[in-house]
Amino acid sequence: MRGRSAFLITGLAVASLVASTAATAQPIDKGHFHDVFSDVYDCNGTPAQDSGDVSGNFVFNQRGSSPFPYYRESVHGTVVTTNLNTGGTYTNVFTNNSRDHTIVDNGDGTITITVFASGSSRFYDADGNFVLKDPGQVRFAFDIDYNGTPGDPSDDVEVPDSFRVVRGSTGNSDLSDRDFCADLVKFTS
Repeated sequence: MRGRSAFLITGLAVASLVASTAATAQPIDKGHFHDVFSDVYDCNGTPAQDSGDVSGNFVFNQRGSSPFPYYRESVHGTVVTTNLNTGGTYTNVFTNNSRDHTIVDNGDGTITITVFASGSSRFYDADGNFVLKDPGQVRFAFDIDYNGTPGDPSDDVEVPDSFRVVRGSTGNSDLSDRDFCADLVKFTS
């Protein structure tokens, strides 16, 4: 009986330690954001204005034994592009979810992060008719100089020109080989 009690007490102590560790684990950083913006620009000779409303949330978390935090983000919103010549609008309603899939320590003070991003964009013409779609998943990678602090993303710097597409969109996109400015004129005239 004494052996069983010692085993049970040890088992409960280990279970308690594991449960308390999991319960106190906190994200490194997390939050919500909401951005409303407007920007006037020249779209290949057509004066245009983007008006956007974008919301989302993000979290940085430690995962497993990796000293590098993993990032996840969910974003949704609307960007309305107005053709300032005609007053017509071309609207993009979108949602996107992305997450760090792998983080590889390159051994030189940099890491390579591969991201999976999936979502969709739906485009509407000046009359509110659905005209184009862009769904699917894309995978991309980029390098980060973590400045000697692997667990602190606040001082991380992206290595210039390191962004690359690992796998193009898997979706049935209507946007392949299209010109946004030409579509703006087409769908707002």
